[in-house]
Amino acid sequence: MTQLFGSIEAGGTKFVCAVGNESYKIIEKVQFPTTTPDETIEKTIAFFKAFETELKGIAIGSFGPIDIDPDSKTYGYVTTTPKANWANVDLLGKIANAFDVPFYFTTDVNSSAYGEALVRKEVDSLVYYTIGTGIGAGAIQDGHFIGGLGHTEAGHTYVKPHPKDLENHFEGVCPFHKGCLEGMASGPSLEARAGMKGELIPEYSEIWDIQAYYIAQAALQATMLYRPQVIVFGGGVMGQAHMLKRVHDTFSELLNGYLPVPDLKEYIVTPAIEGNGSATVGNFALADKISK
Repeated sequence: MTQLFGSIEAGGTKFVCAVGNESYKIIEKVQFPTTTPDETIEKTIAFFKAFETELKGIAIGSFGPIDIDPDSKTYGYVTTTPKANWANVDLLGKIANAFDVPFYFTTDVNSSAYGEALVRKEVDSLVYYTIGTGIGAGAIQDGHFIGGLGHTEAGHTYVKPHPKDLENHFEGVCPFHKGCLEGMASGPSLEARAGMKGELIPEYSEIWDIQAYYIAQAALQATMLYRPQVIVFGGGVMGQAHMLKRVHDTFSELLNGYLPVPDLKEYIVTPAIEGNGSATVGNFALADKISK
Protein backbone atom coordinates (compact mmCIF):
# COMPACT_ATOMS: atom_id res chain seq x y z
CA MET A 1 0.00 0.00 0.00
CA THR A 2 1.25 3.45 -0.92
CA GLN A 3 2.39 5.61 1.97
CA LEU A 4 1.73 9.32 1.61
CA PHE A 5 2.83 12.27 3.72
CA GLY A 6 1.14 15.64 4.06
CA SER A 7 2.68 19.10 4.11
CA ILE A 8 0.94 22.28 5.22
CA GLU A 9 2.93 25.44 4.70
CA ALA A 10 0.74 27.85 6.61
CA GLY A 11 1.87 31.30 5.54
CA GLY A 12 0.51 34.66 6.48
CA THR A 13 -0.24 35.37 2.81
CA LYS A 14 -1.08 31.91 1.47
CA PHE A 15 -1.40 28.27 2.48
CA VAL A 16 0.40 25.65 0.40
CA CYS A 17 -0.89 22.11 0.95
CA ALA A 18 0.79 19.11 -0.63
CA VAL A 19 0.84 15.33 -0.54
CA GLY A 20 4.05 13.46 -1.25
CA ASN A 21 5.25 9.88 -1.60
CA GLU A 22 7.98 7.98 0.24
CA SER A 23 10.61 9.70 -1.93
CA TYR A 24 9.19 13.08 -0.85
CA LYS A 25 8.03 13.81 -4.39
CA ILE A 26 4.87 15.87 -4.71
CA ILE A 27 1.81 13.89 -5.83
CA GLU A 28 -0.63 16.77 -5.63
CA LYS A 29 -0.44 20.35 -4.42
CA VAL A 30 -2.81 23.27 -3.96
CA GLN A 31 -2.43 26.80 -2.68
CA PHE A 32 -4.96 29.42 -1.66
CA PRO A 33 -4.93 32.81 0.08
CA THR A 34 -4.82 32.97 3.87
CA THR A 35 -8.20 34.53 4.61
CA THR A 36 -10.18 33.92 7.79
CA PRO A 37 -9.12 31.01 10.00
CA ASP A 38 -12.39 29.12 9.47
CA GLU A 39 -12.34 29.43 5.68
CA THR A 40 -8.63 28.66 5.34
CA ILE A 41 -8.69 25.67 7.68
CA GLU A 42 -11.81 24.30 5.97
CA LYS A 43 -10.02 24.34 2.59
CA THR A 44 -6.98 22.67 4.14
CA ILE A 45 -9.01 19.83 5.61
CA ALA A 46 -10.94 19.34 2.37
CA PHE A 47 -7.71 18.91 0.38
CA PHE A 48 -6.30 16.19 2.62
CA LYS A 49 -9.59 14.31 3.00
CA ALA A 50 -9.15 13.02 -0.56
CA PHE A 51 -5.98 11.18 0.57
CA GLU A 52 -7.07 10.24 4.08
CA THR A 53 -6.79 6.45 3.76
CA GLU A 54 -3.18 6.60 2.54
CA LEU A 55 -1.83 9.40 4.74
CA LYS A 56 0.68 8.29 7.38
CA GLY A 57 1.41 11.70 8.87
CA ILE A 58 1.08 15.43 8.30
CA ALA A 59 3.49 18.22 9.19
CA ILE A 60 2.51 21.85 9.59
CA GLY A 61 5.05 24.63 9.18
CA SER A 62 3.27 27.79 10.26
CA PHE A 63 3.79 31.51 10.33
CA GLY A 64 4.15 32.73 13.87
CA PRO A 65 4.61 33.29 16.61
CA ILE A 66 3.27 29.84 17.48
CA ASP A 67 3.28 27.62 20.56
CA ILE A 68 5.38 24.50 19.91
CA ASP A 69 5.54 23.25 23.52
CA PRO A 70 3.54 19.97 23.67
CA ASP A 71 3.02 20.48 27.42
CA SER A 72 1.47 23.92 26.99
CA LYS A 73 -2.27 24.56 27.14
CA THR A 74 -1.96 26.50 23.89
CA TYR A 75 0.21 23.99 22.04
CA GLY A 76 -0.52 24.25 18.33
CA TYR A 77 -1.85 27.80 18.52
CA VAL A 78 -0.87 30.80 16.46
CA THR A 79 -0.30 33.28 19.29
CA THR A 80 0.57 36.99 19.11
CA THR A 81 0.59 37.44 15.35
CA PRO A 82 -0.32 40.88 13.99
CA LYS A 83 -2.28 39.18 11.19
CA ALA A 84 -5.92 40.13 11.60
CA ASN A 85 -8.19 37.44 13.10
CA TRP A 86 -5.38 34.89 13.52
CA ALA A 87 -4.12 35.67 17.02
CA ASN A 88 -4.81 32.85 19.52
CA VAL A 89 -6.14 30.45 16.85
CA ASP A 90 -5.82 26.70 17.55
CA LEU A 91 -4.43 25.90 14.11
CA LEU A 92 -3.11 22.43 14.91
CA GLY A 93 -6.13 21.35 16.92
CA LYS A 94 -8.70 22.41 14.33
CA ILE A 95 -6.91 20.47 11.58
CA ALA A 96 -5.71 17.45 13.58
CA ASN A 97 -9.19 16.78 14.97
CA ALA A 98 -10.33 15.97 11.44
CA PHE A 99 -7.78 13.16 10.92
CA ASP A 100 -6.57 10.02 12.64
CA VAL A 101 -2.87 10.47 11.84
CA PRO A 102 0.08 11.93 13.80
CA PHE A 103 0.97 15.60 13.27
CA TYR A 104 4.27 17.45 13.51
CA PHE A 105 3.93 21.16 14.32
CA THR A 106 6.68 23.72 13.85
CA THR A 107 7.45 27.05 12.18
CA ASP A 108 7.49 27.50 8.43
CA VAL A 109 11.17 28.47 8.53
CA ASN A 110 12.03 25.39 10.59
CA SER A 111 10.35 23.28 7.90
CA SER A 112 12.38 25.07 5.24
CA ALA A 113 15.61 24.63 7.17
CA TYR A 114 14.89 20.92 7.55
CA GLY A 115 14.24 20.55 3.83
CA GLU A 116 17.41 22.41 2.86
CA ALA A 117 19.55 20.38 5.27
CA LEU A 118 18.03 17.19 3.88
CA VAL A 119 19.10 17.87 0.29
CA ARG A 120 22.52 19.31 1.15
CA LYS A 121 24.67 16.25 1.72
CA GLU A 122 27.18 16.42 4.59
CA VAL A 123 25.47 19.52 6.01
CA ASP A 124 24.09 19.15 9.54
CA SER A 125 24.45 22.78 10.66
CA LEU A 126 22.36 25.29 8.73
CA VAL A 127 20.38 28.50 9.17
CA TYR A 128 17.49 29.32 6.85
CA TYR A 129 16.00 32.83 6.57
CA THR A 130 12.85 33.78 4.72
CA ILE A 131 12.98 37.38 3.52
CA GLY A 132 9.48 38.14 2.31
CA THR A 133 6.29 39.66 3.69
CA GLY A 134 7.82 38.88 7.06
CA ILE A 135 11.23 37.63 8.16
CA GLY A 136 11.91 34.50 10.14
CA ALA A 137 14.71 31.99 10.53
CA GLY A 138 15.09 28.35 11.43
CA ALA A 139 18.38 26.93 12.68
CA ILE A 140 19.53 23.31 12.72
CA GLN A 141 22.47 21.85 14.63
CA ASP A 142 23.30 18.14 14.34
CA GLY A 143 19.94 17.53 12.72
CA HIS A 144 17.94 19.15 15.54
CA PHE A 145 16.06 22.44 15.65
CA ILE A 146 17.46 25.13 17.91
CA GLY A 147 14.96 26.34 20.50
CA GLY A 148 14.13 26.02 24.17
CA LEU A 149 11.06 27.67 25.65
CA GLY A 150 9.81 28.03 22.09
CA HIS A 151 11.01 28.67 18.58
CA THR A 152 13.51 31.40 17.76
CA GLU A 153 12.35 34.79 16.44
CA ALA A 154 15.40 35.89 14.49
CA GLY A 155 13.31 38.25 12.37
CA HIS A 156 12.75 40.48 15.40
CA THR A 157 16.34 40.96 16.49
CA TYR A 158 17.45 44.57 16.38
CA VAL A 159 19.79 45.74 13.64
CA LYS A 160 22.05 48.73 13.22
CA PRO A 161 20.23 51.38 11.15
CA HIS A 162 21.56 52.25 7.73
CA PRO A 163 22.77 55.89 7.53
CA LYS A 164 20.10 56.67 4.92
CA ASP A 165 17.38 55.36 7.23
CA LEU A 166 18.73 57.53 10.04
CA GLU A 167 18.78 60.51 7.71
CA ASN A 168 15.18 59.87 6.62
CA HIS A 169 13.97 58.93 10.14
CA PHE A 170 12.79 55.54 8.86
CA GLU A 171 12.12 53.26 11.84
CA GLY A 172 10.68 50.25 10.03
CA VAL A 173 7.25 48.75 9.54
CA CYS A 174 7.04 46.25 12.41
CA PRO A 175 4.06 47.02 14.67
CA PHE A 176 5.90 45.57 17.69
CA HIS A 177 9.50 46.81 17.40
CA LYS A 178 11.14 49.88 15.92
CA GLY A 179 14.37 48.94 14.19
CA CYS A 180 14.07 45.15 14.07
CA LEU A 181 15.21 43.10 11.08
CA GLU A 182 11.68 42.38 9.86
CA GLY A 183 10.66 46.00 10.14
CA MET A 184 13.72 47.21 8.25
CA ALA A 185 14.20 44.53 5.58
CA SER A 186 10.93 42.71 4.85
CA GLY A 187 9.06 43.21 1.59
CA PRO A 188 6.72 45.84 3.08
CA SER A 189 9.74 47.91 4.15
CA LEU A 190 10.73 48.25 0.49
CA GLU A 191 7.30 49.59 -0.38
CA ALA A 192 7.37 51.93 2.61
CA ARG A 193 10.66 53.44 1.44
CA ALA A 194 10.01 53.56 -2.30
CA GLY A 195 6.24 53.92 -2.51
CA MET A 196 6.09 50.89 -4.84
CA LYS A 197 6.31 47.11 -4.73
CA GLY A 198 9.80 45.64 -4.53
CA GLU A 199 9.58 44.04 -7.96
CA LEU A 200 9.08 47.50 -9.50
CA ILE A 201 12.14 49.09 -7.87
CA PRO A 202 14.96 49.46 -10.42
CA GLU A 203 18.04 47.30 -9.89
CA TYR A 204 20.28 50.39 -9.68
CA SER A 205 18.28 51.91 -6.79
CA GLU A 206 20.22 52.51 -3.57
CA ILE A 207 17.28 50.95 -1.73
CA TRP A 208 18.71 47.54 -2.62
CA ASP A 209 21.99 48.47 -0.96
CA ILE A 210 20.06 49.42 2.17
CA GLN A 211 18.25 46.09 2.00
CA ALA A 212 21.51 44.18 1.58
CA TYR A 213 22.95 46.00 4.60
CA TYR A 214 20.27 44.52 6.85
CA ILE A 215 20.30 41.05 5.30
CA ALA A 216 24.08 40.96 5.67
CA GLN A 217 23.62 41.81 9.35
CA ALA A 218 21.30 38.79 9.64
CA ALA A 219 24.04 36.63 8.13
CA LEU A 220 26.54 38.14 10.55
CA GLN A 221 24.26 37.38 13.52
CA ALA A 222 23.82 33.79 12.33
CA THR A 223 27.58 33.43 11.92
CA MET A 224 28.36 34.74 15.39
CA LEU A 225 25.54 32.89 17.18
CA TYR A 226 25.48 29.49 15.47
CA ARG A 227 28.64 29.08 13.35
CA PRO A 228 26.67 27.14 10.71
CA GLN A 229 28.09 25.43 7.67
CA VAL A 230 25.57 27.17 5.41
CA ILE A 231 23.24 30.19 5.59
CA VAL A 232 20.31 30.04 3.18
CA PHE A 233 18.23 33.09 2.25
CA GLY A 234 14.85 32.32 0.69
CA GLY A 235 11.68 34.31 0.12
CA GLY A 236 10.53 36.75 -2.50
CA VAL A 237 12.99 39.55 -1.76
CA MET A 238 15.97 37.28 -2.43
CA GLY A 239 14.42 36.38 -5.79
CA GLN A 240 16.10 39.52 -7.12
CA ALA A 241 19.10 38.15 -9.04
CA HIS A 242 21.40 40.99 -7.96
CA MET A 243 20.75 40.68 -4.23
CA LEU A 244 23.06 37.81 -3.36
CA LYS A 245 26.22 39.58 -4.52
CA ARG A 246 25.21 42.73 -2.64
CA VAL A 247 24.76 40.66 0.52
CA HIS A 248 28.12 38.91 0.01
CA ASP A 249 29.94 42.21 -0.43
CA THR A 250 28.31 43.86 2.59
CA PHE A 251 28.74 40.79 4.78
CA SER A 252 32.45 40.72 3.98
CA GLU A 253 32.75 44.38 5.03
CA LEU A 254 30.84 43.83 8.26
CA LEU A 255 32.70 40.65 9.24
CA ASN A 256 36.00 42.44 8.59
CA GLY A 257 38.00 39.21 8.74
CA TYR A 258 37.04 38.50 12.35
CA LEU A 259 36.20 34.81 11.85
CA PRO A 260 37.09 32.29 9.15
CA VAL A 261 34.14 31.40 6.94
CA PRO A 262 33.84 29.32 3.76
CA ASP A 263 33.82 30.85 0.29
CA LEU A 264 30.81 33.17 0.41
CA LYS A 265 29.38 31.67 -2.79
CA GLU A 266 29.04 28.40 -0.87
CA TYR A 267 28.36 29.86 2.57
CA ILE A 268 25.63 32.45 1.96
CA VAL A 269 23.30 31.02 -0.66
CA THR A 270 19.75 30.87 -1.97
CA PRO A 271 17.64 27.69 -1.66
CA ALA A 272 18.78 24.46 -3.30
CA ILE A 273 15.11 23.48 -3.73
CA GLU A 274 13.48 25.51 -6.47
CA GLY A 275 10.29 27.51 -6.18
CA ASN A 276 10.66 28.11 -2.44
CA GLY A 277 9.75 24.43 -2.04
CA SER A 278 12.08 23.79 0.90
CA ALA A 279 9.27 23.79 3.45
CA THR A 280 7.27 21.20 1.52
CA VAL A 281 10.18 18.75 1.35
CA GLY A 282 11.01 19.42 4.98
CA ASN A 283 7.41 18.80 6.02
CA PHE A 284 7.26 15.50 4.13
CA ALA A 285 10.35 14.36 6.03
CA LEU A 286 8.96 15.55 9.38
CA ALA A 287 5.63 13.85 8.70
CA ASP A 288 7.53 10.66 7.87
CA LYS A 289 9.53 11.01 11.08
CA ILE A 290 6.48 11.50 13.31
CA SER A 291 4.66 8.57 11.67
CA LYS A 292 7.24 6.01 12.83
